[in-house]
Amino acid sequence: MQNKGDEHDNNFKSKFLTDAEIAKEKLNNVSPSMCLAKWKQVSLHLPTGLNNSCYHPPLHQIPLDNLETNPSSLHNTEYKKKIRKLMTDGIRPDECSYCWKMEDLGNLSDRHYRSGEPWAIKDFESIIADPQQDTNPSYVEVNFNNACNLKCSYCSPQFSSSWVAEMKKDGAYPTSTPHNAPEHFVGNRLPIPHSQPNPYVDAFWKWWPELYKELIHFRMTGGEPMMDKNTYRVFDYVLENPKADLHLNTTSNFSVEEKLWVKYLDYVKQLCTGKIEHFMQYVSVDTWGKQAEYIREGLDFDLMWSRVEQFLEEVPSYSSLTFIITMNNLSVSNLHKLMEGILKLRKKYSKDFQRVWFDTPVLNTPTWQSLQILPEPYVIKLNRVKQFMEANLETEDDLYHGFKDYEVKRMERDIAWMSTELDDKYIRQQQADFYKFFAESDRRHNKNFLDYFPEMTEWWNTCKAKSYE
Repeated sequence: MQNKGDEHDNNFKSKFLTDAEIAKEKLNNVSPSMCLAKWKQVSLHLPTGLNNSCYHPPLHQIPLDNLETNPSSLHNTEYKKKIRKLMTDGIRPDECSYCWKMEDLGNLSDRHYRSGEPWAIKDFESIIADPQQDTNPSYVEVNFNNACNLKCSYCSPQFSSSWVAEMKKDGAYPTSTPHNAPEHFVGNRLPIPHSQPNPYVDAFWKWWPELYKELIHFRMTGGEPMMDKNTYRVFDYVLENPKADLHLNTTSNFSVEEKLWVKYLDYVKQLCTGKIEHFMQYVSVDTWGKQAEYIREGLDFDLMWSRVEQFLEEVPSYSSLTFIITMNNLSVSNLHKLMEGILKLRKKYSKDFQRVWFDTPVLNTPTWQSLQILPEPYVIKLNRVKQFMEANLETEDDLYHGFKDYEVKRMERDIAWMSTELDDKYIRQQQADFYKFFAESDRRHNKNFLDYFPEMTEWWNTCKAKSYE
């Protein structure tokens, strides 16, 4: 089986990068702001009834009005149709500013990468023929509820029941705009408890048989999918209705109790017996070791890593694993160790095709965890990670064991983002909020930031000083 990124032309140029360049040309023939993700991709946050078509724009509310008669309006909202119209008219929607910034810096953006994927580009002609038609997406991400055993520092009660519990117990964090404040998470901002009826989940299951026909990629996130009964309902449906072209994906922290882990792994083994084309396991981790545990409160890094190896050992067919590395300012110090770990896994487990992947999306919010507020020495550190990747590139003589050219390009993109000049006053405010947030986090969780990040002592003291200005 071949996976994206495994095919090479005579010049050994990544097919993935070529697809993005071809998509750029096709999109520009329609308009310079066209993006197929708005039609063919959706992220559904059913506990709160929110929706977007990639992770860069803010989420927007799904109206309940049409769900009973048209459950596809989970995706085809009137708001999204307005954004589609702007795109076909050549107007840059403000919500897509991340891609516009990347493109203005001369880089390919996620608009090009996503539109160039086979699941999107296959419907290019039908979309441009009638851009305002309702469409069934072929790439769907969904979280059914917010049940989660972790409290990641950049997460919120919308996506973690553990954060809900802390918010109710300890209240908001004392940042300039109070963070995770109880008074903010009211109405549709507060997730519908999984024990109560949820009209968005009901609409999803009504839509599911029709949606399933179109699906190429289906990804379950959370919360923590291993803790969600809907995950196993999907698995049961797929086992009863095998789909030869389906890429089935879940995102997990790999730190749940043993009983759930065993149940989940058994299901995955059954699915990977020819029931689907491929199972991609996404694992969320942002750096290495104890520092990863600090970012993601409740994570057991060693347990997570051992389960990564168990997955790769015990589910050898029809499966791969991708690390989702949310690039934030606490990732930088030990990112090289994570890259070294990924390289070792590739050499051990990737034989006939690439089984170990990673992605490095940048964190946008909360802004005090952004790469952009770090000083120049941290840009240098991240450049050293890129240099390590360049020194260990995949070659035609040794496929699947090194880093790929477009993975280096993505790291360059992140460095370009990190290096963007910002207003000094804004940076000082974010640095102050960084200290306020993590000082309070340490108090609540009985930790000490400098025990985990001693190399960031100067940065910590700078942020502390800013918090008193």
